[in-house]
Amino acid sequence: MAYFLQQLINGVTLGATYGLIAIGYTMVYGIIGMINFAHGDIYMVGAFISLVGFLLLALFGVTNVPLACFLVLIFAMAFTAVYGWTVERVAYRPLRGSQRLAPLISAIGVSIVLQNFVQLSQGARVKPLPPMIGGSFTLSSEGAFAVTISYLQIGIILVTVALMAGFTFMLRYTSLGRAQRAAEQDKTMAALLGVDVDRTISMTFIIGAALAAVAGLMVTLYYGVIDFYIGFIVGIKAFTAAVLGGIGSLPGAMLGGMLIGLIEAFWSGYFSIEYKDVAAFSILVLVLIFRPTGLLGRPEIEKV
Repeated sequence: MAYFLQQLINGVTLGATYGLIAIGYTMVYGIIGMINFAHGDIYMVGAFISLVGFLLLALFGVTNVPLACFLVLIFAMAFTAVYGWTVERVAYRPLRGSQRLAPLISAIGVSIVLQNFVQLSQGARVKPLPPMIGGSFTLSSEGAFAVTISYLQIGIILVTVALMAGFTFMLRYTSLGRAQRAAEQDKTMAALLGVDVDRTISMTFIIGAALAAVAGLMVTLYYGVIDFYIGFIVGIKAFTAAVLGGIGSLPGAMLGGMLIGLIEAFWSGYFSIEYKDVAAFSILVLVLIFRPTGLLGRPEIEKV
């Protein structure tokens, strides 16, 4: 039971990062009906910006860890949001009225550009970050095995819950949230009623990129190593989480992220770690066979 609880904590922590990235996929799909395949590399850019932020603060003598993490969080979210806005303006807006395949190809092109840009500017080697947040709580022990949850894991879970609560409030009770829901239902009618659809779509990309930056910061702190290729693998898993939970559903994106994280953690803990990705994608296949819209997704109703 102690080992089970430890894997549960690890899975929830990992799932929180997948969920934050998956929200970006599901938001963009919900409002324009297309998948932003450059979103995983936006997350990668957020991780590198976080690392650069920590190095700059160390250069200026900022050694207070909570203050440094807060400043880097704001720094990473702001700069990564600019990247998200640029992707929308360059890869999506000029092609919004074209065939659906054209923006998809454009997004893949932007993904490759971002990977190569970071590889050339930061180098291809793995970039390490020394541990910054230490300490943990011992929840229980069973013989020589102790169940612990680190301060960093607690922080990741609390930040994820706070962001989900804030984002849900924004979506339900603010003018931007109402504009997003209106544009998701019918962009033409929303524009006729005074909604600035272009601005709403741009803000959606910006918010998704900012959430990906938070995930990038958390992964950088949690694992301590990043490289220019992390966006591809994590992006695919976050996209899988969005599809598993129900593409277009924000609670579904977080639920899917948690499920993918838990599957990986438990499979790695009880079976061969080399096949954890196979297990995660196999669960996705089974869910989509019996529920094609995902766990919380709703079938699209075509209006005639």
